[in-house]
Amino acid sequence: MKLSARVEYGVRAMAVLALHDCSGPLSLREIARSEEISFQFLEQIFLDLRRAGLVESVRGARGGYYLARPPGEINVGDIVRALEGPIAPVNCLAGDQSREPCCHRGEACRTRHVWEKLRDRINEVLDSVFLDELIESKPGSLVK
Repeated sequence: MKLSARVEYGVRAMAVLALHDCSGPLSLREIARSEEISFQFLEQIFLDLRRAGLVESVRGARGGYYLARPPGEINVGDIVRALEGPIAPVNCLAGDQSREPCCHRGEACRTRHVWEKLRDRINEVLDSVFLDELIESKPGSLVK
């Protein structure tokens, strides 16, 4: 299982915003330059982050983006779900389960519990790491 470049770049860009949280808005060009990310790709990513209520923007010469909430209130899981949707390691766990199930096997599936455990652990890890931890830690120190 591999996360997309959108997620990787989105988390990196949000960490940059967290680093500059008290400095006012940052332009996407500044973020793109500092993280070596395509400006056009970053624009697409920030549309989804804004729709999810994770960032806000200011127009004008001194405009840019800033975090919509303090860095201690935004976790990596919030960012991943804003950019990719629900985390589901297999198709049968994706989407709204109250509608028609995507798998005809449903509860009779012998492997479903494994995929549910995997999904839950992935969410648990992503939801346990907040932006303030990313900017306060040394690279690699969040691994437990």
